[in-house]
Amino acid sequence: MQIKQSIKKTIQVFKTALPIMVGMLLLINLLNVFLKDYYSTVFTGNVLLDPFIGSLLGSVSFGIPVTSYIVGGELLLEGVSLLAVTAFIMAWTTVGLAMLPLEASFLGKRFALTRNIVNFIFSLIIAVLVIYTLKVF
Repeated sequence: MQIKQSIKKTIQVFKTALPIMVGMLLLINLLNVFLKDYYSTVFTGNVLLDPFIGSLLGSVSFGIPVTSYIVGGELLLEGVSLLAVTAFIMAWTTVGLAMLPLEASFLGKRFALTRNIVNFIFSLIIAVLVIYTLKVF
């Protein structure tokens, strides 16, 4: 009896989440296609501004860690600083503004916002620490 109830609840959650997930995935793909060609042109070379721009772009984009090596390599080849690329990749894989509505509906608005804000801040901090560590060694 409990298994049937669990299956019914799972199906109901899936029915609720599916339209939101499809919408978010379509939005993510649209943003990635639109922003992909502009990544290398928006970075100014400013040590303070580039990591922030990288984190912002990474936050509105969405990617999986495996593909981040390719994207990061391409950005580095275009002359984008390692600091900006690191901030971009960190935000790209940990901050999910495009998925925020889905995350908020399942985990709560406060949790979703807090997690994304903390990950955004840490993407900047970790980028600086990576560069500092590489200069030390």
